[in-house]
Amino acid sequence: MYEQHGQRGSKKTAPILITICIAIVVVAASGPPAEALESDVCHIEILVDGSPLTEFAARGTTYIEALRGREYGVRLTNRTDRRLAVALAVDGLNSIDAKTTDARRASKWVLGPHETITINGWQTSTTDARRFFFTTEEQSYGAWLEKVENLGVIEAVIFREQARRVTLGDVLGERSSEAPAAADRARPAAPAQQGSAAKSKADDLAATGIGRRIDHRVRRVQLELEDRPAAHLRLRYEYRQQLVHLGVLPSTEEQQALERRERARGFSDFEFAPDPFTRGR
Repeated sequence: MYEQHGQRGSKKTAPILITICIAIVVVAASGPPAEALESDVCHIEILVDGSPLTEFAARGTTYIEALRGREYGVRLTNRTDRRLAVALAVDGLNSIDAKTTDARRASKWVLGPHETITINGWQTSTTDARRFFFTTEEQSYGAWLEKVENLGVIEAVIFREQARRVTLGDVLGERSSEAPAAADRARPAAPAQQGSAAKSKADDLAATGIGRRIDHRVRRVQLELEDRPAAHLRLRYEYRQQLVHLGVLPSTEEQQALERRERARGFSDFEFAPDPFTRGR
């Protein structure tokens, strides 16, 4: 289990120590993904330069427009008065270890009550992460790992911490000691991009690359979670051209043409129809 520097509370900006958790024994029931990116339990936003991208609800899910080459972060907000553990996957890869386990066995970020954190990249060691950025399928981290089944998806599965049971020791003021935290095994950093000799349709589709190294210190902790997830949030991202093709966004050219047609009128000043056979004579 691990912890990092982050931000506590949606209105505070001072850096504090937050926690990510690998739940050792979690039995979670699977359920259908939610169509929205928020619930009364947790809120998720995609940030570019610190500002959230606009969300578009369409086709039974929520979309954002990927901005080619731009770095982004995933901001998570705990809306409850209990600790939450969030399994966060980008392109189907766990943001902590890049594994593809199910959510109940996945490594998880832990948020304190009403805490807000931003995950800016894949955790590659106890001290480092590498930035998320929008790229093509061929240049994606998933392609480098040869795991391309779930490109274009950001997903969070949220579990509540089990309610703590009051013991006689608590009443008497006793404190139990914790075992030392296990060391994190660093994952080797992947190259930021992978060359490709041939162009393909994958060049037009959005995916996430593994980019520059940033300082992101974590430590490993243990947490007992409820059996069932409290929320399941999924987001799709595409470049504008694909969002237009999917009908999520209007075509700019079509929109301009329709605006012109909306201004059309049948009559103006009275004139006779021009005769092209006599004009210029």
